[in-house]
Amino acid sequence: MPRTHRALPVAALALAALAALTGCSGDDPAPAAAAKKPTTTAEAPAHRPAAARPPTRVSIPSLGVDSAVMRLGLNPDRTVEVPPADRGMTTGWYTGSAVPGEPGAAVLIGHNDTRYGRAVFHDLKKIARGADVVVRDADGKEIHFEVTARETVRKDDFPTARVYGRTTERVLRLITCDGGFDADGHPVDNLIVYAKRT
Repeated sequence: MPRTHRALPVAALALAALAALTGCSGDDPAPAAAAKKPTTTAEAPAHRPAAARPPTRVSIPSLGVDSAVMRLGLNPDRTVEVPPADRGMTTGWYTGSAVPGEPGAAVLIGHNDTRYGRAVFHDLKKIARGADVVVRDADGKEIHFEVTARETVRKDDFPTARVYGRTTERVLRLITCDGGFDADGHPVDNLIVYAKRT
């Protein structure tokens, strides 16, 4: 049975409409179906600095990751897009999250595999505390983040507040799918990596 993407229902937090975000792995459905699949989201920060430059690349030297970063928006059902399966080695930045390096939580999503094979976050589960994550912006500036924690969670118990809660810190979240598959071939878990700007 082919593996497909499935996301969490949108959840609201007090004073901010935030929701669980799931970057998923596994085989993608046909292109027509892919446009309909949900992958949840959070609303954009209220005040984004005018000078903030969007990310263009992300690298994790300890894992050998060096990826272009594409922009991810919302599907018609107001769930977050994920990178298409044929761009499995590309990371996506959800534009409704903070710009990496600015105050708030910036969210990068990547597959761990697709029907085309191994994908950009395939080895993310091996990342160690203290690992360096480097995000390059459109001007070529490098912003460094240090990994502080990682966790695997069930998609039906996604830690919305931890991932999306408002913060004045400059933090990064890397998200992919993890674990086994349910009877329909959907990954049941998310892997979340937490990092802070250094």
